[in-house]
Amino acid sequence: MLKHRGFPGRLAGTDFQFTIRRPNPKGVTPLKPRERFADRRPADRRADAGFIAAIWEHFGDQPFERGNLDAGRLNWLFGREVVAAEDPFDPESYEALLKLDVAVARASFPDVFRGRSA
Repeated sequence: MLKHRGFPGRLAGTDFQFTIRRPNPKGVTPLKPRERFADRRPADRRADAGFIAAIWEHFGDQPFERGNLDAGRLNWLFGREVVAAEDPFDPESYEALLKLDVAVARASFPDVFRGRSA
């Protein structure tokens, strides 16, 4: 499992996790889209925005390996802002390639991209 050095481990000042320390001994948690409802807590929305910002700063619009990125956090964005970058895609692989869909991310999280060039 690739560890993304320099990627924040969590949202500063919270317990919202962005990375995991070690592979799950019971198997890889599969990536699958989770529906985000309009009534999500503001803290959850900030965590999503913080995660998108970290992905943008760390990887930009380039494909990246899932590695030690937290599946729970990725699942809130997967299939929309974060998409598969390979075909076939294995949702149960730490080596799976993902990519930030910048257009969708900009529409979903405009504050993250304000003042940042693409």
